[in-house]
Amino acid sequence: MAGNKSLHAASKAKEDEFYTELSDIENELKHYKEHFRGKIILCNCDDPRVSNFFHYFSYNFEVLGLKKLITTCYKSQNRDLFSQNDSEKAIWLEYFGDRNGNRVPDPEEIGIHYLNGDGDFRSAECIELLKEADIVVTNPPFSLFREYVAQLIKYDKKFIILGNQNAITYKEIFAYIKTNQLWLGSTLSFAKFKVPDYYEARATRFWIDESGQKWRSMGNICWFTNLDIAKRHEEIILYKSYTSEEYPKYDNYNAININKVSEIPMDYYGVMGVPITFLDKYNPDQFEIVGDSRYHDGQSEADDINIIGGKLLYRRILIRRRQNPYGQSESQMSMAADKGVEI
Repeated sequence: MAGNKSLHAASKAKEDEFYTELSDIENELKHYKEHFRGKIILCNCDDPRVSNFFHYFSYNFEVLGLKKLITTCYKSQNRDLFSQNDSEKAIWLEYFGDRNGNRVPDPEEIGIHYLNGDGDFRSAECIELLKEADIVVTNPPFSLFREYVAQLIKYDKKFIILGNQNAITYKEIFAYIKTNQLWLGSTLSFAKFKVPDYYEARATRFWIDESGQKWRSMGNICWFTNLDIAKRHEEIILYKSYTSEEYPKYDNYNAININKVSEIPMDYYGVMGVPITFLDKYNPDQFEIVGDSRYHDGQSEADDINIIGGKLLYRRILIRRRQNPYGQSESQMSMAADKGVEI
């Protein structure tokens, strides 16, 4: 059994081996430049000699005003883009910026250190590097996303990481979103990733380009962060008025259903069920997240409540307006919200 478990873990590690395009990194990280100045950046799920995260931060070290860049990799000491995870040791690199004035991260300027273990982000020595860092930026293993985020929260780290949009619906991740410990970044895309030659073609959303390079998409990809950005404070413009005919309530829960974020009514203060795409536009000053259609209180799993006329709808996020544009007292708004009526 132990052998089978090890083989399964190795298989999952290979399936997680995606390499992020530099353009996707640039498009997102340009929104955080004010956060990077004077900071130690850690990329702890990257082969630093080939990672585009290392490339971005090392070539922009002076422009961003970084203090230090640290990258680690898992079981790889090869210069190939994709390691086979066949080495029991790994390395970590540190870079303090350009020293010879050519604005290029030359090999002699990069400190190479060997780890005692395999470079797993959960290992004691990698956790020590995590403790040193101010901001973590990487593409963590999708299969370990819950555990990876939990570690960042435990050590109170700032972060910008990639993940599948479906991670929004994980109980653990949604709990962080509800309590404003984590939110979506600036860009949402149908990202593509390079994958190794040994990657099997049985996967969905898989193709090989004209050069023979294998690619894989994981569907809609989000950036998850706990760094404040301008997008987080942009209000959704609301223009529709509430009617009970257009916004029916769920069969077994006191909330109205909304099929599109653009259709949120401007004059309703009760609980509303909206698509998960709402989180890409979520402004915590404008809305409060109450729960979702499976975790009504944001924590405990229960029966799905997104049912209308006996039909189960797609997953919904439960929200309530925070705004008070008409001058009502807080008690008036609270009473209206409790009754699930418009004001």
